[in-house]
Amino acid sequence: MKSIFFCVFFLLAGAALAQQQAPVPEIPYRSVPDFLKLPPDLYFGEVSGVAVNSAGHVFVFSRGNTTGPAYGAAAAQLLEFDAHGNFVREIGHNLYAWSYAHTVKVDL
Repeated sequence: MKSIFFCVFFLLAGAALAQQQAPVPEIPYRSVPDFLKLPPDLYFGEVSGVAVNSAGHVFVFSRGNTTGPAYGAAAAQLLEFDAHGNFVREIGHNLYAWSYAHTVKVDL
């Protein structure tokens, strides 16, 4: 009987202590609508990856910059923008290897 009492006590005490956690900190952010400026002949499809390097350049991996069927290299693009959102370049235009990518990571 004592062992049952101790088990119930520890279960209830553990549940009570688990509810007394510190509040989750709020992450400050600033929303900037239409930050990235695309050239007129490019548009985003499904964005599957975004990364930022040490210079503040934003790299976006997107699928779907095509008006026809989304096959292989025509369906994927890696775009670079500067720290102010201005388009810099497309990296590896029509590179077939991009069709196998799932995200982007930069190490600069």
